[in-house]
Amino acid sequence: MDSFPIIIFKIGVLVFSVMIHEIAHGMTALKLGDETAKLSGRLTLNPLKHIDPIGSILVPLLFYFSGGGFFGWAKPVPYNPRALYKDFRYGPMKVALAGPFSNLALAVVFGLAVRFAGSFMDPLTIALVAFIVQLNCLLFVFNLLPIPPLDGSKLLLLVLPRQYALRFEMMGFQGLILIILFLSLFSGFIYRISDALTMLLIGV
Repeated sequence: MDSFPIIIFKIGVLVFSVMIHEIAHGMTALKLGDETAKLSGRLTLNPLKHIDPIGSILVPLLFYFSGGGFFGWAKPVPYNPRALYKDFRYGPMKVALAGPFSNLALAVVFGLAVRFAGSFMDPLTIALVAFIVQLNCLLFVFNLLPIPPLDGSKLLLLVLPRQYALRFEMMGFQGLILIILFLSLFSGFIYRISDALTMLLIGV
């Protein structure tokens, strides 16, 4: 069992990582013409604007104390796909993918820090930085699952016929059920991919 300061550190890393994820959505939407996130005050590094009491605190603690590691989410950044006038066709996909790829960018930065500066770090520091890499790799892989409302579902919207794409996008609660079912059956698969990506970045 981790000490209390380590638990606080891991929750802080999670909040920061999902916050950057949501800001990336909003910044990409802004660049494509949609000011919804900006006007709602969500393009800020103030964590209080992004924390979801359930997804950012309760769920991570439940995952941790049940032996499932740390996992969670922030409040989704609002955006209007009809306002993406600079790219109506691919704008929603760009906005969606900006989130998980921001997590990949964080993983790369901290992974390279371990790989090239690990010899100057003590074991605890290496472990803490490696956790940042591992968590962001997990967020990257998980959010690319093609299940609504996850970001990866936007990729399918480009290849499905319009009528099916609209039905797929409006799955709502059914999508959450599919996510829970998928995690119950294939969570090990997601962890294997994210762990492999983590080791690729930080080195063995």
